[in-house]
Amino acid sequence: MQLAPAQLAAHTARGLRALYTVHGDEPLLVQEALDTLRATARAQGYAERSVFTVSGAHFDWSSVLAAGNALSLFAERRIVEVHIPSGKPGKDGGEALQALAAACAEASDTLTLVVLPRLDKATRSSAWFAALEQHGVTLQIDPIERAALPAWIAQRLAARGLRVEPGEAGQRTLQFFADRVEGNLLAAHQEVEKLALLHPATPETPVALSFEQVEAAVLNVARYDVFKLSEAVLGGHGARVQRMLDGLQAEGEAAVLVHFTLAEDIRALKRVKDALDAGRPLPVALREQRIWGARERLFERVLPPLKSATLAQLLLDAHTVDGIVKGLSAPDWPTDPWQALHRLAQRLTRLCAPRRAVAS
Repeated sequence: MQLAPAQLAAHTARGLRALYTVHGDEPLLVQEALDTLRATARAQGYAERSVFTVSGAHFDWSSVLAAGNALSLFAERRIVEVHIPSGKPGKDGGEALQALAAACAEASDTLTLVVLPRLDKATRSSAWFAALEQHGVTLQIDPIERAALPAWIAQRLAARGLRVEPGEAGQRTLQFFADRVEGNLLAAHQEVEKLALLHPATPETPVALSFEQVEAAVLNVARYDVFKLSEAVLGGHGARVQRMLDGLQAEGEAAVLVHFTLAEDIRALKRVKDALDAGRPLPVALREQRIWGARERLFERVLPPLKSATLAQLLLDAHTVDGIVKGLSAPDWPTDPWQALHRLAQRLTRLCAPRRAVAS
């Protein structure tokens, strides 16, 4: 059984199942889901808790299987947690998880929690994960994407009795907040808690926060992922691209990796455009180039107005920046690698900006 994280509170109010599998790479949301399950279990008399962390190929799975069956000296009900940080239990672990899932189907006094990182498609298709789904409840914890972050922040503020000003002013405040905490959801949660301490509210007296109050309190704790840079560039978000590049440089990211990300996008755009010019339908060309999901939607919007000659020039620019990143110089280009990356990124970003007419 699959369950969305937003449904968890209502689900636990109706009672607990014997087995839950929580998988995802967002630590705050994973921890909150586990806390909800633990709190519900404690309220229902699950007084003991055993935690196992799977590390290495020689982990003793028999101890996990025995834990759920052992008689408790102090309580009738217990929680057994199995953390698998790698997401790869191995052959023995896979068999053990299948046995564990089957045993949970008959257990009434043990709550088993299996905690995994984000799983790829192949792992989600494995026999052991299918057994966990069949005999229990699975929660996939997805990250909060940048576009959804302002609404997530507003929801968290509302839970503390806080809100922003109505209309455009409030949206500006939420966007500012999101810019300060992008890529760092735990810090975003902490900043909301800080605002709740600075501006106490009650259900009877909610507090409306001004932009100035948020600006004064919220620290710049954003953390940027080089692979999210592609999303910002293809989305045509120039200001966000600027922030991300500055942040990546400050965090010590390798310039060569940033260049690789930009160059890969340019090469992919050129290959798909060449396929379109050769008469291939856009969906077919995207599939052939292995462009999927959110990236596929960005390519569908960006490609039609782009000219092949424009992309060919961008490829030459990417080649030039490749040399600069490796210590060479080029006429009319900055000698500093990060300045050159900024120029290349913003050229591509302007071409990808929504509703922009692009000339060859």
